[in-house]
Amino acid sequence: MHDVGYAKINLALHVRNRRPDGYHELETLFAFLDDGDQISIEPAKGYALETDSEFGGNIGPIEDNLITRAARLVSGGKLPALHFRLSKRLPVAAGLGGGSADAAAVLRLMGADDRHDLAVALGADVPACLASVPVIGRGTGTALAPVENDVQGLACVLVNPNIPLLTGPVFKSWDGVDRGPMSQGSAREIMMAGHNDLEAAAIKLCPVIAEILDRLRRTNALVARMSGSGASCFALYEDYDEAANVGFQIREFERQDWWTMAGRLR
Repeated sequence: MHDVGYAKINLALHVRNRRPDGYHELETLFAFLDDGDQISIEPAKGYALETDSEFGGNIGPIEDNLITRAARLVSGGKLPALHFRLSKRLPVAAGLGGGSADAAAVLRLMGADDRHDLAVALGADVPACLASVPVIGRGTGTALAPVENDVQGLACVLVNPNIPLLTGPVFKSWDGVDRGPMSQGSAREIMMAGHNDLEAAAIKLCPVIAEILDRLRRTNALVARMSGSGASCFALYEDYDEAANVGFQIREFERQDWWTMAGRLR
């Protein structure tokens, strides 16, 4: 069996305040590219996780990987007799929810009955990744609400400088200023009126993000924004060829050290 860990982006991300438990109160609009990590499973004598592709060596210890944790949760605390193959095509610690999307794919592949509860236990982004369609997230991101999906089919280019950026330090660097709630309306309306409150904090830690955003904002994009806590950024277009060409120009001629991926929103 095969599934996809779809790349996650935050069309808007408003940080409202720090909570007493140390987490942050968020309002965000999740969306997903129609591409990402490729995951397959097959019966085996014991548990195994095999990785390949560009970022296969960056997932960390197998026993602590989100795929392993998800498989263990679905199996009631024991590792199942399954062989997982992961083609890790999304960069790690990149603001694209790669590990969360992989965990959600495991919950789907293994037919978990209580998927939402298991997803919450695995991480803040995992519940939104279960369906991998636009959805509003509040609280730490796990309180989900539906939204009119009028962004489906928009072309998207993702750009990452191949520099991992951990979520914790970015949130710690946030200036604490509440810049207001996320707007209401359809996904496109929220996207156009929204912003990412973590951009400035992430740029302090990883200045090249500003260079990526400047490059994307000089195109004919509907919007260009950082995703999550970075360092990945995205730009959206009505025309797929335009998105693909931006990625091609960056990757082949301008910054061969940057990673890009193009696709459409689900």
